[in-house]
Amino acid sequence: MANMLSLKRRIQTAQNVSKTTRAMQMIAASKLKRAQNSAVLSKTYVNKLSNLTKSVSSKVEDQSSHPYMKAPSDAKRKLSIVLSPDKGLCGGMISNLTREIIKEDQGNPYYIIIGKKAENVLLKLDREILAIFPFGTTLPSFDSVYPIIKLVEDTYLAGKVSEVRVISSEFTSVFTQAPGVKKILPLEFDNENEEKKEEGRFTQFEPNIETLLPSLLKHYLEMVLYQSLLENYASEQAARMIAMKNATDNAKDVIGELKLEYNKLRQEKITNEILDIGSAAFLTSYE
Repeated sequence: MANMLSLKRRIQTAQNVSKTTRAMQMIAASKLKRAQNSAVLSKTYVNKLSNLTKSVSSKVEDQSSHPYMKAPSDAKRKLSIVLSPDKGLCGGMISNLTREIIKEDQGNPYYIIIGKKAENVLLKLDREILAIFPFGTTLPSFDSVYPIIKLVEDTYLAGKVSEVRVISSEFTSVFTQAPGVKKILPLEFDNENEEKKEEGRFTQFEPNIETLLPSLLKHYLEMVLYQSLLENYASEQAARMIAMKNATDNAKDVIGELKLEYNKLRQEKITNEILDIGSAAFLTSYE
């Protein structure tokens, strides 16, 4: 049985851990609110942009005329953009993402890595990495998309890869974040039904559709990637908040158990001292 001094030190250590995890929980919660709002608002915009892009692309006679909508015929490899946090302590998020990376690691793809945790995984797997970017600890800015898109264009439009996909954590709710794979190139849209085509027959575009479509497709690609960055950031903060809350609760449970054991030892020591005093008094009076 541990002595009282050792128990006292363990209680103090658990209390310090509890304070740290509680502070990290509060920081993650404060970041989560803004991240969640940004992800939700951006998703609404992306959905509207998707509908507009579908509508415009459906009016082009040859949809495969734009390189974003046509896969290179000779390329066999793929390009994977992996999004991960820079820091840990976010529950099972990183391990789930690692399993998804290994699962999708077929055909020797190229990789663009955003986040140190994915970098550690792929360096151990010894994969061909085109670029590594830090994910950061603040809300991603839209400017961070441009260098990634430039690499994607240089690789895809040069015919080196047949497909570009994003592997990241998708934010469903505060309690649900799951890794997912999203193909972003070549762009594929569902065919519009005849009724919608009739509705948009007399729509006039200025400038013409052929001039408008390339810039619209590029902006759509940028927003899809930015939405993945926002959802990954929101998933990180939600996972860290839940993980730190569980750690705080576990630390409090440990503190309770240690205090109970400490009080038992303390009571036992007091009882023994009382018995010693009583025994000494009895012997003194007997003599």
